[in-house]
Amino acid sequence: MKVEVVNLSSHELPKYSTNGSAGLDLRAELQSPITLEPGQRSLIPTGLKIALPTGYEAQVRPRSGLAYKQGITVLNSPGTIDADYRGDVGVILINHGSESFTIENGERIAQLVIAKFVQIDWDEVLDLSSTLRGEGGFGSTGVK
Repeated sequence: MKVEVVNLSSHELPKYSTNGSAGLDLRAELQSPITLEPGQRSLIPTGLKIALPTGYEAQVRPRSGLAYKQGITVLNSPGTIDADYRGDVGVILINHGSESFTIENGERIAQLVIAKFVQIDWDEVLDLSSTLRGEGGFGSTGVK
């Protein structure tokens, strides 16, 4: 699938790290480094603008290495870039770690996954069909 992109960053376009990768690596486009203290969040620009076809979204997801090693993750994970949005693909990062973390220009900060979706029309009814699970949720199926 071809996706139109405007690259206002100083970096090459995002690419897949391996042939089997689902996510494209997004890089920070910064004039100067940004340090996130523990508990702090910041909107990190990428310098990319995209035009997705109708029926698709781009999901902004954390990079597993940053999450595991430094506690850095995408706050609204996954963030959604709608097909009709034309602004900068920004990434809301938060530091859940115990130490300061500095984001440098060009650093790979998140992944972008393109996904197809469907829109629904509501069919308002008085009651739903029954299932074995019913209204059980929030751990009702156990942990083992």
